Amino acid sequence: MELTQAQKLVDDWITTIGVRYYGELTNTAILMEETGEVARLMARLYGEQSFKNPADAETAHDQLADEFADVLFVLICLANQTGVDLASALRKNLDKKTKRDATRHRDNPKLK
Repeated sequence: MELTQAQKLVDDWITTIGVRYYGELTNTAILMEETGEVARLMARLYGEQSFKNPADAETAHDQLADEFADVLFVLICLANQTGVDLASALRKNLDKKTKRDATRHRDNPKLK
């Protein structure tokens, strides 16, 4: 799915099933909440924290995928609300990084 399609799909869902967008500040708070849920799972799956209930580890990767999707959904909502074309923004951002970091990472001894 292209980012433009994702933005349209989310907008269609919001305007039919979701009734309307939450306010931008509410969606920003929701984005932070969802990002925290990703962080919690990452700390347990890839960091030093353990699951309170070891059985939760069995479904954690599926939960992580769902939380990533939640973050993406809310990010797309915010982009739609603020008139940002994510495909165009990502292209511009990659161009900026390519120019700025043309040799930076390749020449970084910490990455070798």
